[in-house]
Amino acid sequence: MTVVLMCAGCKETKPVLSDTAISVWITTADQSKVLAEQTNLRFGNEAAAASVIEIDTAHTYQTMDGFGYALTGGSAMLLKTKLTAEARAVLLRELFLTEGNGIGISYLRVSIGASDLDEYVFSYDDMPIGKTDPTLSKFNLAYDTLYLVPVLKEILALNPEIKIMSSPWSPPAWMKTNNHPKGGSLKPEYYGVYADYFVKYIQSMAKAGIPIDAVTIQNEPENPKNTPSLLMTAPEQSEFIKKHLGPAFKAAAIKTKIILFDHNCDHPEYPIAILDDAETKPFVDGSAFHMYLGEITALSKVHEAHPDKNLYFTEQWTWSKGEFGGDLRWHVKNLIVGAPRNWSRNVLEWNLAADENFDPHTGDGGCDSCMGALTIGDSVTRNVSYYIIAHASKFVPPGSVRISSTFADNLHNVAFLTPEGKKVLIVVNDNDTDKSFSIQYKNEISTSTLPRGAVGTFVWN
Repeated sequence: MTVVLMCAGCKETKPVLSDTAISVWITTADQSKVLAEQTNLRFGNEAAAASVIEIDTAHTYQTMDGFGYALTGGSAMLLKTKLTAEARAVLLRELFLTEGNGIGISYLRVSIGASDLDEYVFSYDDMPIGKTDPTLSKFNLAYDTLYLVPVLKEILALNPEIKIMSSPWSPPAWMKTNNHPKGGSLKPEYYGVYADYFVKYIQSMAKAGIPIDAVTIQNEPENPKNTPSLLMTAPEQSEFIKKHLGPAFKAAAIKTKIILFDHNCDHPEYPIAILDDAETKPFVDGSAFHMYLGEITALSKVHEAHPDKNLYFTEQWTWSKGEFGGDLRWHVKNLIVGAPRNWSRNVLEWNLAADENFDPHTGDGGCDSCMGALTIGDSVTRNVSYYIIAHASKFVPPGSVRISSTFADNLHNVAFLTPEGKKVLIVVNDNDTDKSFSIQYKNEISTSTLPRGAVGTFVWN
C-alpha cells in the first residue's frame, strides 16, 4: 500500500513507495538485453504517465495450460545424439524448470508418426506397397523409441505435470486414397481402423510412461504440401470423430482430449461447422490454430460461437532468414499476447531445436528453413523463439488465470494471476520509439519505459 506522511503544520504530503516490489525482465530488439532481469520497480502514488495499463484481478477469463514448443522427432534426435548425457541433463533443467536460469516450458506438442521435421517419413504401421494391415497387427512405436520416447522420459522426470499434445501428419499410406505419405485423403473404409490406430498410440505411449493429454485429428488438414500430410475436410473430420474416434476412445476408457482443426486463422468456420454438429460436439474438447494466414481474432469467433469449448494455439515458425527484433515483436504481439487475449489456453512455437543447417527434415515437402528455439551443433545457441516463449513460460505456470488489462498506445499486453497469487504482466512496445507507461493496480502506480520493439515481463505479489 502507499503510505502518506503529513508534515506538521502544513498541508503538504510526502508519498512513500509501497513495500511491493515489481520484478522486471526485458528483451530488446537489438539483443543488448535478452531475458535480462532489471532493477525492481515499486508501486506508489506518483503521477501516471500518459499511457496507463490498468490491471484488474476481479475480471477473469480462461485458465492457462502452458507455454512451449513442438518437440519434433528431429529435435529429440539432436538432443539425444549431439549432446552428452550430462550436457543434455543441464539443458533440459534449463528448459523445463524455472529455478535459476530455467524457463519452465510447461506444454509440448509431438507428432504421431513422422512430421516434416523428422529425418525420414514413417508411421507406426508401414506396409509394403499393395499390402494392408486392417487389424494393426504390425503396429509399433519402433522409431520413436530411439529418440523421442527417451527424451520425453527425461523431461517427465523433471516435470511430471507437463502437458503433451500429439498430432498426426499422415495416417499410414495404405489407409489413404493416393497410397502415399504426402497428400491424399483417408479412405472411408479405414475410418474405424484409423480410430483404433489412435487408441493403440495412446495406450502404447502410456505403457512407455508418457501420458498424452490431447490429440488433434490432423496437422493442417487443408495443406497437402508437407511431407507427410493429409487432406481432411470439416465434414470428414466430423464424421471420423462422431462415428469412430469418439466411440473408440469411450470404449477404451481413454480420457485424452480430442481437438479439432489445427490449422490457420483464416478459416474459423471449419471448427465452427464441426462443433455445430450435435452428435460430434460432445466428443470434442476444443479447437487448435496456427497463424500463417488470417488474424488471431479468429479464435474469439470460435469462442463466441461455442463458448463452452476450449481454444489452443499450437504452431508458429520462425524463419531462418528472419530478423530477431521483428520476429520478437510480431510473435509476442500476436501469440504471447494475442492468443490468450482471444481465449487460447496455451501458446506453442514451432519448433524446439534444429541444427546449423536447419536439419533434420524430410525430403520434398519438409521445412528446410525452420529455425528452432535452439540451434544444436558443436554448441547450443538460443534463438528468438526461445525468448518469445520464455517471457511467458518462466513466469506464468499452468493453472494461471488471465485477468483484465487495458490496452494503451500500441503497448500490447496480457496479464495473469498465478496459482500462488502473483500478478504477471507481459508487454511488447509495438512502436518505433521508446515508450514510457504506467502500470496501475489497486489505485497505485508504477512507471517504466520499454525501448522500441522490446518485450517486458513484470511480476509482483
